[in-house]
Amino acid sequence: MQKRSVSIRNRAGIHCRPSSVILNAVNAEFADHTFVLTSQRGESCELNSIMGLLALCLACGETAELTVEGPNEVNAIERIGDLLETEYDFPPQK
Repeated sequence: MQKRSVSIRNRAGIHCRPSSVILNAVNAEFADHTFVLTSQRGESCELNSIMGLLALCLACGETAELTVEGPNEVNAIERIGDLLETEYDFPPQK
């Protein structure tokens, strides 16, 4: 099991579009892993549905703890942790 603290940097928090990017990576690259994300308020969800991730209401500046179990935990936690910390540009700013 690997754990990592992540800081939400996206100005609008983790909304539908970032959630889609994150869960697409989970499903495509790490389908044989179990990811759990716990907010600083103590709420948690398994990263297997967009609705679960959205329900955490993660806002910019918040921290959360990402936990992963699976055969390639180090790469998995690095990749998904980085996606959670990405500052997305949806739609691109002019």
